[in-house]
Amino acid sequence: MKRRVVVTGVGLVTPLGTGVEKTWENLCAGKSGIDTITRFDTSDFAVKIAAEVKDFQAEDFFDKKSAKHMDLFAQYGVAAAVMALKDSGFEITEENCERVGVITGCGMGSLPMIEKYHQVFMEKGPRKISPFFIPMAIPNMPSGHISMRIGAKGPNLALTTACAAGTHAVGEAFNAVSSGKCLAIVAGGTESVICPTGIGGFTALKALSTRNDDPAASSRPFDKDRDGFVMAEGAGMLILEDYEHAIARGARIYAEMAGYGLSSDAYHITAPPEDGEGGARAMKMAIEDAGFQPEDIDYINAHGTSTPLNDRCETRAIKSVFGEHAYKLAISSTKSMLGHMLGATGGVEAVLTALSLDKQFVLPTINLQEPSPECDLDYTPNVGRSMKMRAAISNSFGFGGTNAVVAMKQYIGE
Repeated sequence: MKRRVVVTGVGLVTPLGTGVEKTWENLCAGKSGIDTITRFDTSDFAVKIAAEVKDFQAEDFFDKKSAKHMDLFAQYGVAAAVMALKDSGFEITEENCERVGVITGCGMGSLPMIEKYHQVFMEKGPRKISPFFIPMAIPNMPSGHISMRIGAKGPNLALTTACAAGTHAVGEAFNAVSSGKCLAIVAGGTESVICPTGIGGFTALKALSTRNDDPAASSRPFDKDRDGFVMAEGAGMLILEDYEHAIARGARIYAEMAGYGLSSDAYHITAPPEDGEGGARAMKMAIEDAGFQPEDIDYINAHGTSTPLNDRCETRAIKSVFGEHAYKLAISSTKSMLGHMLGATGGVEAVLTALSLDKQFVLPTINLQEPSPECDLDYTPNVGRSMKMRAAISNSFGFGGTNAVVAMKQYIGE
């Protein structure tokens, strides 16, 4: 039998604020974290907008030496994990540390650091490459640093499944705790690739919005005038804990993690199939794993990237899974306000889904002025609303055709 798993701590670093409270308040107010890029000169770039984290202070979480030897994506991940662990009140001890793990997701590791040291190599030669370059750049450093920081000696994993990575991390953590192998897992995603190569590469794919004259209105999921996603950065981490252990210590519980689904499109390196079949299978799997019926789901935190392909195909996938119930669902894309954090997005959106169930509040999809004809569901346009929610799913779909979905339910006590 599967053990019950609950969310007992959450941590966020986003373009709308460092810390859960700040981000949540701004999302509820429908604010956008998207603005003109400040990290580098965009004069020669077709895309000049992104969602940068602007209030993060490394000294709040690290000493100067530690911060100097960690790239931003690792700093964000550690900070979100530290906040989540503090929020949970979970104490890691010598007795339980081998049953506490860390599973993180990211899409690309430290692309800015690779850029930097390639330039150093080209200008000054190999002897000027820092010995910290590799430890700063590789994708598993957030999970490694978190494990060392908190003393977790259980599983230490990093998943790099593109934009599904954060959700895969949360799902695999759920499996580890529900199987009884682990007592608790710190899980989520982190990313920071707002840099010339990152923006230039996604621009070359024609994946990014070019609405440079109106950044706040550039991410427009499900709108007829959507023209691409907006690059973002940040981190979202959760503490997934064995239910009985959480109850025994009197933990505050945000939501119950109930199911996990994953699949492959086996179709195309960057495009989903028109019917969204792979994503639909992942949704069905998560719902069945949770022991739910489709009609039990009241809310979907959609992948909702604001690209012409995703939003159309995801809508079709939702309809294929839910049938007529699809029109009774509340759906929202928080990427309309936060942008697309790539591998971090699933961690952030899992946090937001748990908070939505806890607070019984559906976050809005802003900039939805005129839905595309093929996007005709309730995407909670522009204004959030209080609503009774029993269960929810969070979708993440990535390049390479990789799909991940987690299912949660409202925790109402015993």
